[in-house]
Amino acid sequence: MPESTVICPPEWAPQSAVWVGWPRLEHEWGDAFAMARLEIAGFVRALSPFVPVKLAVGDDAAADEAYALLGDALEIHRVPSGDIWLRDTGPLFGVVGSVPAALTFRFNGWGGKYLMDGDTETAAALCDVEGIPATPHDIVLEGGAVEQDGAGVLLTTRQCLLNENRNPDWTEDVAEAALKEAFGVQRVIWLEEGLPGDHTDGHIDNIARFVAPGHVLCQTASGPDDPNARVFAEIEGALRDTGLDVSTLPSTGRVLKEAGGAAPASHMNFLITNGAVLMPAFENEFSTEAAAVLADLFPGREVLALPARHVLSGGGAFHCMTQQVPDWASFEGASTP
Repeated sequence: MPESTVICPPEWAPQSAVWVGWPRLEHEWGDAFAMARLEIAGFVRALSPFVPVKLAVGDDAAADEAYALLGDALEIHRVPSGDIWLRDTGPLFGVVGSVPAALTFRFNGWGGKYLMDGDTETAAALCDVEGIPATPHDIVLEGGAVEQDGAGVLLTTRQCLLNENRNPDWTEDVAEAALKEAFGVQRVIWLEEGLPGDHTDGHIDNIARFVAPGHVLCQTASGPDDPNARVFAEIEGALRDTGLDVSTLPSTGRVLKEAGGAAPASHMNFLITNGAVLMPAFENEFSTEAAAVLADLFPGREVLALPARHVLSGGGAFHCMTQQVPDWASFEGASTP
C-alpha cells in the first residue's frame, strides 16, 4: 500500500467531533422546511451529550436561526454550503500513516440533478476549519456512495458509481482500481441498486452498513405492502454470497410522501458516534423493532430513534447530513491537528 494512502477509520472508531449540516434554502424544502429544522435541532440536542457538534451554516441568516433554536453554546461555522448533505459534499477524514488527512472529491450535484451554490466549496472549507490538509482526487464521488469496515473492505453500488452521470469513462475494473487507490482497501464489493426513488442513484448508506469488520447490516421487508421488498431480498442475498457476516433489521415499511407515492425511507441512514447510534425513525412499530436490533448489535452504545420524516423530504437523513471527525489521539503515534 502506498505510504501516501489515506485510511478512513470506521464510523465506530472514537470521534473528536461530528459536523452537522443546517438547512438554509427554503425553496429546496418547500412546506417541510420549518419542521425539518426542528427535527435537525432535535438531532443535534440528542447528539451533543456524546460528541462535540460543529454546525455548518451557509449564511448569516441561517447562523442566527440556528442560534435561536440551539443556543450560543453550540459551535457554529459559517462555511460555503448549498444544503445540509455533508456526507456527500464534505471531506472524508482519515490518516496517512500517523498524520491526520482528508479525502476530497469532485462534487457535481449527484449527477447534475441538484446544483447549489457553495456545495463544491464545502469540503475545502471544512478542511480549513479542522486544520487538516486535503488529499484531492479528480473523480466524482460522494461519501454516501461508499461504506468501509476499517479492515480493507468497501461496499458500493453499480447504480451509483458506474452511472454515466458521474464518471462516464468508468468501467467496473477502472472504478475498482480507483477506489482501492483512494481508500487503501483490498476488496470492493458491488451491490446492484439502491432504493427506488433515491435521488442519489443508489447510495450504499441507505441499504447496507458495516457494524464491525466483516459484519454488514441490511434490511428485510416490513408489512405486506413494503415497496422495496424485492430490492431488500436481492441485497441480502448478494451480501450473503460475499462471505461477510450478515445481520438484518426491519425496514421502515411503506412511508408515503406528502404528494403521494412511496418515499425512499430507510433505517440504515443512522449515525454511529461515541457511545450512541442515532437512527431515523418514522413513527411506526417497525422503527421500534429496528432500534431494538441496533441495540443488540451495539451493546455499548445508546440507540436513539429520532423523528426524520421531514428531513427525508429534503433527500436524506442523519447519515447523509453528518460527517464525523476521528479522534486523532486514539491512533497510536498520531499527531493532533
